[in-house]
Amino acid sequence: MMTRYNQALIEITQAGLAALEERSKSNNVVKTAAAESHFLCNWMAQALKERRFSKLIAKELTKWVSDARSMGAAAQLPALLQRIESQYLAAEGKQTLGASLNAMLSELRENDWVVILDCEVTTKLKLDCSGQNSLVISDEQYDGHIDGDKLTKTITLYVRANEQEFAKVAAKHGLLLSQGNKKSSLIKHHKAYLICPGNQQPAMALLVE
Repeated sequence: MMTRYNQALIEITQAGLAALEERSKSNNVVKTAAAESHFLCNWMAQALKERRFSKLIAKELTKWVSDARSMGAAAQLPALLQRIESQYLAAEGKQTLGASLNAMLSELRENDWVVILDCEVTTKLKLDCSGQNSLVISDEQYDGHIDGDKLTKTITLYVRANEQEFAKVAAKHGLLLSQGNKKSSLIKHHKAYLICPGNQQPAMALLVE
């Protein structure tokens, strides 16, 4: 069976955390943030060299190794792996993403967001909502990409808000978001985020910090 991105990411995350845990059991190792980051950096570099894990996450591994070498403990690799594991495991196997999306939209409305679902979004648009947080989904996608409680096709969310606040609400409802993209957004001052069926993002999701 073909390995999916989420599975590959969870595998290396859990393996890295397990290796770090095994290291911590030794009495004669330095247990500082810098030492742990250095250990994980070397572990990841070796894993990359030996092609121990799926090539789907080779880009992430390369970046993490580079960050750790240039930033040291500031790269916060242990914390990063813990965040990935927590967020991805919570989202894996979530079957009712249509219901999750609607629950999130209800919460956003309760928090005074402008939520628009009945507008066709096919060309560049400008939304005037006096600085309020806002979320727009094209009516064609909202009506056509949800079947009951399930998400059947990818949906684009156009969002203007603090990105981390939005990420936290999405994570609360078990939704993995793509990285926000301002260039591909069809609505001015909004970023475009994708949610995918089965939470199967093809690349690293937006993580809650």
